[in-house]
Amino acid sequence: MSVSINHLKKSFVQLAVTLVCSFGVINTYAADAPPPSPIKVDQVTTIDLGASANFMGTIYSKMHLSLTAGVSGRVEWVAEPGSFILEGEKLVAMDMLPLNLKKAEQVSSIKRAKINANYLKNELMRWRTLEKTEAVSKFRIDQATAEHDLAQVDIEIAELKLKQIEDQISRATIKAPYDGVVTERMVLAGTEVNRSEVLAKFLDTEHLEARVYVPIKHLVNVRLGNTLSIKTDQQEISTKITAVIPSADPRSQTFEVRVEIPTHLNDAWAAGQLVNVTVPVQSAKPTLTVHRDALILRKDGTYVVKVNTDNKVERLLVKVGQGTLDRVSILGDLLDGDNVAVRGAERLRDGQSVVVQ
Repeated sequence: MSVSINHLKKSFVQLAVTLVCSFGVINTYAADAPPPSPIKVDQVTTIDLGASANFMGTIYSKMHLSLTAGVSGRVEWVAEPGSFILEGEKLVAMDMLPLNLKKAEQVSSIKRAKINANYLKNELMRWRTLEKTEAVSKFRIDQATAEHDLAQVDIEIAELKLKQIEDQISRATIKAPYDGVVTERMVLAGTEVNRSEVLAKFLDTEHLEARVYVPIKHLVNVRLGNTLSIKTDQQEISTKITAVIPSADPRSQTFEVRVEIPTHLNDAWAAGQLVNVTVPVQSAKPTLTVHRDALILRKDGTYVVKVNTDNKVERLLVKVGQGTLDRVSILGDLLDGDNVAVRGAERLRDGQSVVVQ
């Protein structure tokens, strides 16, 4: 009886050890299976996408004026380079004393002409009174009439000269035609200048545009209103073509394309800055595309992670082609409407389960 009891105790102990070991193995297997990874996805989409090429462009201001002297004389003041001047504010001022003296002289000349005209008018009236008594010849009457009429014309000429002087006075002070910045000062205060001599250069910083020269063979693919991508080291934007000038340079065989820069970039972009402009060089055709964030770059190629209907992933090798600001064309084992991971795909393995957020 004691042997049977001991035998049963040993059997229970062996069974308990077996269960503990089995539970440990099961836990080990459970620990080896990774939990589903959270990811974000985007759909593979077919869009009309044409081949494009990159060309170097330059930012220009729509208005960059050379300010010239309106009158000859001595410069009294010129705004310093870098000064921001509002529309209507003073940019250049000339010494006004010579012109003011000339104006005062002309005003006196007009007074003199009016006094002379008034005298000749009274003289003519006296001669015409004597004409009734036949005490004066008709020749003298005609002479007095002509002298009176000439005096009236002298007044008109003197008044026109006064207006010319006033026009010179108005042009002696140069005012800003728009809001802008003085980029260069050619003369200093105290310099004697002649009319039409360049005094300073004034730049409109509010209205910028990019100008790019494109080979004439691509003229058929560039149209007014088309959207181009413009990129600097820090920013990339898409904006529309505002002007196409279909006149080829004989040497370079290129034509000019102008693209307006949005005003909110005025503080970040400047006239004279070089930019990279993407220009279409082929007609657009339906192309399979993915979001740029879906691309995984490796030494042996470029991959995307496809998410199947059972929420398991598959890493696929693709060939990348042309693109837009957000999307690129691809060639690979993908179809329109497939889901590809755009976040959290870097460490996924084939067949791994995921949770789409």
